[in-house]
Order: sequence, then structure tokens, then C-alpha cells
Amino acid sequence: MTFQQILSILRARRYTVLLAMAVIIAASVAISLLLPKNYEASTSLVVNFKATDPVSGTLVPSTMMTGFLATQADIVQSKAVALAVVDTLHLADLADTRAQFHEATEGVGDIRDWLAGLLLKKLAVVPARESNVITVSFTGANPEFAATVVNAFAAEYQKASVRLKVQPLKQASAYFTEQIKDLRDKLEQAQARLSKYQQEKGLVSVDTRLDVESARLNELSSQLVVVQAQVADATSRHSTRLGAATESPDVVSNALVQNLKASLSQAEANLAQLEQRLDVNHPQYQAAKAEVDKRRAELGAQVGIAYGSLGNNSRIARQRQADLSAALAAQKARILELNRARDEMSVLAHDVDGAQRTYDAAIARFSQTSIEGGANQPDVAVLSPALPPMKPSSPKLLLNIVISIVFGAGFGLGLALLLEMMDRRAHCAEDVAALQIAVLGEWHHPRPARRGLARLGARIFRRPTQPA
Repeated sequence: MTFQQILSILRARRYTVLLAMAVIIAASVAISLLLPKNYEASTSLVVNFKATDPVSGTLVPSTMMTGFLATQADIVQSKAVALAVVDTLHLADLADTRAQFHEATEGVGDIRDWLAGLLLKKLAVVPARESNVITVSFTGANPEFAATVVNAFAAEYQKASVRLKVQPLKQASAYFTEQIKDLRDKLEQAQARLSKYQQEKGLVSVDTRLDVESARLNELSSQLVVVQAQVADATSRHSTRLGAATESPDVVSNALVQNLKASLSQAEANLAQLEQRLDVNHPQYQAAKAEVDKRRAELGAQVGIAYGSLGNNSRIARQRQADLSAALAAQKARILELNRARDEMSVLAHDVDGAQRTYDAAIARFSQTSIEGGANQPDVAVLSPALPPMKPSSPKLLLNIVISIVFGAGFGLGLALLLEMMDRRAHCAEDVAALQIAVLGEWHHPRPARRGLARLGARIFRRPTQPA
């Protein structure tokens, strides 16, 4: 079937197409006028996203923002919020509502659940893609009722958000309370172990700079060095032969030895004078000689005593060196023992510091969680409250008319083609040619002149005259 044949069919059955369009448009207008008017009220909510965990305090990734808004949208249209709206508006207490409930369910079930389901069916929640705004809409036959319901949903959602925020914080506070008790017990136990160890070992601090034992070790080391030098000096002085003791600096510098040497020299000088004048048997000579022998004996005895004192000094120095070495070794052992004790004390002190830091952190988190858990401020703000709409949202008469025109035109065209298939007729030369019959000529019925759209339609459906 060519396009010319289709135009011929539509021209022949134009009244059928127009009638079908008129019927559908009239039906659409009638239905739109007969349907009850519905009013849509909407409000906008701004949700504040706090990306912190109530227990650990760690930051939540910002990539969860989209899921967070979707979750909030689900909370708005949850059964719990709907039941709270029913209770707030006292819908279950209305006599008309109870009558409708008994008529619809024959009294089976809970009227609150039934009303919550009806409200949720007419509720629409749309979260924004690029912001923290959630749009809540409700459609109802009464504009004031629609605005009241959507505002009630916004208010109950704010209360629900507070409950959902406070409940985990209260649970976290209870958790921190138990943990703080355990941490305080552990801290007290660690401090008790440290105090007991300090009392047992006699330690005050792990800092060696404030330790008396270390200072004592340094003093003993210094004294030992001095005594070792004295021992070496005393040993070298005492190592002189007894016969050459008079040449020892210590002996020579002895005052008594020096006095005896002077007395001996004087006695020997007196004896030498007497040898020149007197005989060896003369009493004065014998007395002078005896005096010289006496002075020499006293000098030798005193030199021996002085030499012996050097040995005593050497023995005393060696003994003192031995005592200092023993004291130094004992002090070193004491220092090593104290260092080992300090290491153990340092471990205990670290345990106390770790327990203290953990306890302080738990106290800080408990304080913050308790403050946030006691706050009743919601993280949701109403950006624009719902107002009773002035115009109904449905039915939309103009839109329905446009749709009915398009649908009616399509239905009329389809109906015309269907009637043509059921009752085939010849409308143009192509139809006659399809029957393999010779066409002798065409005759067009003269029509009066038309204007405007009628003239334009005539030009569209007119077929050019062909010569016979």
C-alpha cells in the first residue's frame, strides 16, 4: 500500500478518525473532571552529615555521603515514623477513620498499622544528588491535611534522628563506663606493683643522674686512682737498699736524722782535735770517741726507723688500695643490681604510663560521648515547611487533553485502516490498477471554495488531475 493510497483512505474515512478523536478527548475531559482532585504538599529538609564514629571517634569516609542520604530517606518513610505521625495527629481516634478501617478490613488488624500504610503509599521522599537536601511530599484530597501530614513527617523524622543519634551514644557511654572501671583497676594495679617494687628495692627514680650510688662509685674510682699513685710512689721509695737508706730523700729530709747528723759531725770534729793533742788512752779522747760512737749509733737507729716507716707507708697504701678495690667492686655489683632493678622498674613505670594514657583517653571519649548523648538537637533542619497547595496536582486537565489528542489521533488512524481492511474500496487510480482494470479517466466532484484550515486540508488530500 502506497502513501497515496493511505492518504486516500484517510480522506475517505476522515469522519471516522475525527469521531474517534472526539470520543477519546471527551472521555478524557469527562474523566479528568469526574476524578477527585489531589493536592501535593512538600517540604525540604537539610541533613547535617557528621562523619565520626561514636565509639572510636574515627572519621567516616566522605564517600558514604550518598548512602547516608539514602538511609535518611528510608528513615523518613519508615513504618516507625509513620506510626508516630498517626499518633501525633490522632488519626486513629477519628470516628470516620475507624469506620473506613472496619469497612476496608472488616476490623482485622491494627488501625494504626493500616493508617501508617495508607500514609506511606501517598508519601514520596527524594534525596538530592549534589546536596544534603531531602524533599518530602504527600498527596491528599485535602490541601490542609496534606500540608499537616508532610509537616508531621518532618517533625517526627527530626525526633527519630535524635533518637537514632542519642541511642548509640548512650550505649557507647555505658560501654565506656564499664571500660573505665576496668582501666582504672588496671591503672591502680600497675601503680601498686610499681610502688611495691620501689619499696622493696629502695628506688626513687629510674633516672641515674639523681642516684647517690653512682656518685659513690665515681668517688671510689677517683680515690682508687689517687691511692694507686701513692702505692706506686711508696713502693718505689721503699725499694731502696737498706745500706743506701741514708741517701733516700725521705730519710734525708727527716728532721731528727738531720739533727743527729749535725751532732755526729760536731762530735767527730771534736774527736779529730783531741787526736792531735791527746793519746788514744787519754780519758778525754776516750770520752770523745764514745760520744761519736753514740751519735753514730743513734743516727743508724734513726735511719732504720725512717726506712722502716717507708715500708709501713707502702704496706698501708697497698692495704688501702686493696680496700678501695674491694669497695669499688662491691659498688659496681651494687650499681649493676640497681640497673637491673631500674630496668624492671622502667617496665613497671611504662605499664603505669600506658595504663594512664589509656585511662585518660577513655575518660575524654566518655566525656565527649556523654555530652553528645545528652544533647537533644537534631542534625536535621527544615529548609522550607509545607504550606497548603493552592492548585491541585492531579488530575491535570491540559496534560490529559494533549495526551488524549495524540492517543485519539493514533486510535482514529488505526481504526480507519482497520475498517478499510474489513471493507476494501477503491478510492484512487492505484486501487483500480491493483484490480488489473483499465482506467479510462477520473472525475472530481466540484466543491465550494474553503478558507483557512479547511482550504489547507483540501490541498493536502486533493489529488492532481490526470489527463484521460
